[in-house]
Amino acid sequence: MEKKYQDIWVFLETKDGQLKNVGLELLVPGRRLADATGERLVAVLIGDGVTALADTAIACGADRVLVVDNPAYGRYETERFTRAMEELIGRHRPSALLIGATNNGRDMGPRLSCRLRTGLTADCTGIDLDEESGNVAWTRPAFGGNLMATILCPNTRPQIGTVRPGVFKKPAADPQRKGQLLREELEPAAPMTRLLETIHLDQSETVDLENAEIIVSGGFGLKGPENFSYIRDLAAVLGGQVGSSRAAVDAGWIPHTHQVGQTGKTVSPKIYIACGISGAIQHLAGMSGSDTIIAINKDPEAPIFDVADYGIVGDLFEVIPALIQEIQEYRTKQ
Repeated sequence: MEKKYQDIWVFLETKDGQLKNVGLELLVPGRRLADATGERLVAVLIGDGVTALADTAIACGADRVLVVDNPAYGRYETERFTRAMEELIGRHRPSALLIGATNNGRDMGPRLSCRLRTGLTADCTGIDLDEESGNVAWTRPAFGGNLMATILCPNTRPQIGTVRPGVFKKPAADPQRKGQLLREELEPAAPMTRLLETIHLDQSETVDLENAEIIVSGGFGLKGPENFSYIRDLAAVLGGQVGSSRAAVDAGWIPHTHQVGQTGKTVSPKIYIACGISGAIQHLAGMSGSDTIIAINKDPEAPIFDVADYGIVGDLFEVIPALIQEIQEYRTKQ
């Protein structure tokens, strides 16, 4: 009798022996799906020296962790990781697989769906269960971000989706949770690429929007690249990161690494301050999950005010310096 498809899987991506946040974030919708369907939440770890990370996965909600621990998987390599996931899926037959929409996840996900002859919904910003059919309901921007599409995969398994980092918040770890660790032995596929050189990035130049607790973003209302100094000054006094809208990036005012939105980063900080950003749906798709949204715009009809928790209608060139002064004066009194 053929084994049925069951369990919700989450691929936990690692780098330099550490878990990437996106995998832990995906344990949140994974847990919700597993509880709704009565299945187990299974985390998948592939790497070198990653067995110890299984405890974190269990503490964050996984019922079982499949671990492939082998020096051959020390760095991501397309064929090896795709083949490994393909073999694991063949052995255990999960009903759904959640993968982070990182560079590696976007590389592996489509290859898996093709080999397994199943569907893939890419760059999701929402995950739920369609109660009528029992299928996973994957939500993603469509038609240039002008609407949100909900996609089902009713006829094939596993259902696969890649999900943007920052869409969900990492779960609180419970060190008392118990789970099962299952070691898997695989024969690594022959590498199809060869590492010629490792180039270490200057971390001082990186922009970590996805993990930032405070983001101050500027838009076309800044009127020019030199005025991003207002955004940088406010971000500095708050200890936050600098973000931007697509319009500012397209105008060449700031690098794409700062862009928040459908074609940029999806973020969910504690505080998001939008300065001179009108609030196009493409931008809202990347920041609407923020805990608190503050909008500064001189147009009282700007769509950004529809999602803002606090709105300031005024000239940002006057409002931002006043805010900075108030923050500094408040701190001197403490």
